Amino acid sequence: MSVSSKSSGITSNRWFKPVVVTAGALVVALILVLVAQWLRTLQPVQQFLTDYPGHSAIPEGTPTGFPAWLGWQHFLNMFFIVLIIRSGWQVRTTTRPPAYWTRNNKGFIKTKNPPSKISLDLWFHLTLDALWVLNGIIFIVLLFATGQWLRIVPTNWDVFPNAVSAGLQYASLNWPVENGWNNYNSLQLLTYFITVFIAAPLAIITGIRMSGAWPKKSAVNKFYPIELARKIHFPVMIYFVAFVIVHVSLVLATGALNNLNHMYASNNDYSWWGFGIFAASIVFTAAAWFLARPLFLRPIASLMGKVSR
Repeated sequence: MSVSSKSSGITSNRWFKPVVVTAGALVVALILVLVAQWLRTLQPVQQFLTDYPGHSAIPEGTPTGFPAWLGWQHFLNMFFIVLIIRSGWQVRTTTRPPAYWTRNNKGFIKTKNPPSKISLDLWFHLTLDALWVLNGIIFIVLLFATGQWLRIVPTNWDVFPNAVSAGLQYASLNWPVENGWNNYNSLQLLTYFITVFIAAPLAIITGIRMSGAWPKKSAVNKFYPIELARKIHFPVMIYFVAFVIVHVSLVLATGALNNLNHMYASNNDYSWWGFGIFAASIVFTAAAWFLARPLFLRPIASLMGKVSR
């Protein structure tokens, strides 16, 4: 067999699995849509959708609309999450890092033992993690200080059947009425609650445990081994990837201009301001994605430690 035919076979095998997985996912999605549409023809299901239209009543005192700080938080969260996913994947898949970083054992953080040398990719990932956590702390404080928490924390048990109703409506492609300026549907509410109060803390707790700062013979290994943290951390990353894909898809498919104005321009109209800010944020994030390489990371990392090959 010639070299060209071998390389052709390798290329074919490389593309075969993704094509099969994509085709399988499309078939499953089509079946899901057809089943959901059939279910909606049944009288008990129609009654269920009438009793539970997809959203719960908001608690008294819930603020209306989105303040400007929430728009900034939304952008920063998106920015950090995208780069955290990128750098985390590099840490997981890179076998020969392009450079290494060693922390300066001076200033605010001092340790008895010499600092460990880590890859430049891991330094970037941990730096982004720290900025994301800081931004998250600010977000949580403002969330509860302004009452915005009432929009994403379940306060009534009927949120669960309403979430099932909203899910069925999405699956049948006859989507629930959008009124995000005043009240999220129950599936949105539960998803945001899981993301903010479950997935994000899990990412932080497991990420801290995976840090190289822990001594190898630390007592924490007995009740919280690093292997357990790794088993949790990666699926949480997959959750965030799935959340971003679904979230962005639905934002664009359920009234893009209005939704983008909610999130980025803090108004409830159909102007192009929100889209313009969103487009600028995408360009900024794409530029950061491109610049996040050793050539540009080395000078910044050198300010905090020693970079070596």
